[in-house]
Amino acid sequence: MERTQDIEIREEAIDSLSIPKFNLVNTSLLGFGYFGISAVWATYNAFVPIFLANKFGLNAAFIGTFMALDNIAALLIQPPVGAWSDRWRTRFGRRLPFILVGAPLAAAACGLIPSATALPLFLASTTTFLLSMAFWRTPFTALIPDITPSPYRSQANGIINAIGVLGAMLAFFVGATLYKQDPAYPFWAGAGLLLLVAGSITVFIKEPLVFAGKEAPISLLNSFLHILRDPDRSSLRLLLAIFCWFVSNNAIDAFISLYAVHHLGLAVTSGARLLGLFTVSYVIFAVPAGLLGGRFGRRISVLCGIAIMGSFGLLQYLLPARLLTIELVVLPVLGAVPLIGLTLMVGGIGWTLVNVNSLPMVMDSTGELRVGAYIGLFFLFSTLGAIVGPVVNGLIIQWGGGDYSLTMLAGPLFMLAAFLLMLGVRRGEAVNPLKSSMESSLHGRV
Repeated sequence: MERTQDIEIREEAIDSLSIPKFNLVNTSLLGFGYFGISAVWATYNAFVPIFLANKFGLNAAFIGTFMALDNIAALLIQPPVGAWSDRWRTRFGRRLPFILVGAPLAAAACGLIPSATALPLFLASTTTFLLSMAFWRTPFTALIPDITPSPYRSQANGIINAIGVLGAMLAFFVGATLYKQDPAYPFWAGAGLLLLVAGSITVFIKEPLVFAGKEAPISLLNSFLHILRDPDRSSLRLLLAIFCWFVSNNAIDAFISLYAVHHLGLAVTSGARLLGLFTVSYVIFAVPAGLLGGRFGRRISVLCGIAIMGSFGLLQYLLPARLLTIELVVLPVLGAVPLIGLTLMVGGIGWTLVNVNSLPMVMDSTGELRVGAYIGLFFLFSTLGAIVGPVVNGLIIQWGGGDYSLTMLAGPLFMLAAFLLMLGVRRGEAVNPLKSSMESSLHGRV
């Protein structure tokens, strides 16, 4: 009887525990890190194809293959490195050593890219850049759950995403100006930004050192087998849903320019402008998406985002081109916005709800000792989706006799699959870390 009362008293104490506070400064620093990463990748994607074509005279097939190497590097390196960082034990923490090695090496390679006059040196510089960026990406992302309490991870991810996308947009606009002055300037600026990111994280971010024990090593394969054997299947459904919505999003991204020209009859530059409208809505809604995930739950937010993207993607497929190109409104900076632009902006809101809240779901689907491995699996399934999406859409368009209206068909279909998978997900919501820790301790003694 006394033991039962003791348990009830302990459970009441657990319920009264306060949640650790949200640290806006640390979150902003991680956001600055994503700002640098996004800016450097935007620079690389914008200008490396120009170097390959103009400086070295390479054909489009080689350029396209070469520009896919970043996804291949991410696929091979990011997942195992995430699990490796879970097992790493140093006085600096688990993640920081990877950042201190990867970021400076990437900065050095980035600075060398525009200076390479011989193709072998250029390929060596770009390959080193790709490998080193992939090396520290997952440990850097794993800092989010390491320093952010579970109930605030959606909000933090929203802030970090918003700052990161701003970095990419700034790189496109400022990078173009710098490139006109000297083609090397955007890359040198990116290299300096990476060094600044590594330095600021080293100085200001303090990793928790509560994982200094000698736990049994947890490999990526071990974590994936754990997911496959789990009778609940929530983590497996979540990873498969992530694959589906990245197939959906990247299938459309890859063909939006051709869709704009061949189906809508717009100018060649209209595809980039339409993607710009999608990105603008992402930036505006990133922080609110995190707040909504924290307020109403991550799973319901992701389901709403999937429904929005799938519905408006289907609308874009069903409506005729003459309606989609009707100009509805003229906005400052953005200019005239046609109906297709408005549907893409609403779709961007849906994508923000999905993207901002899904990564925290992955983080909270496991314990702290596996979080790097699970983030690695997130990158594995999302990268596979990014690779498969354009291929699937290309085949659909080809089988349709070159009908680019079919560009918008794959997206809703894969979003429907993602929606059905998410209905079975039962994990990934925010938890009180102190309560979770005490519950584990309590039940271990009962």
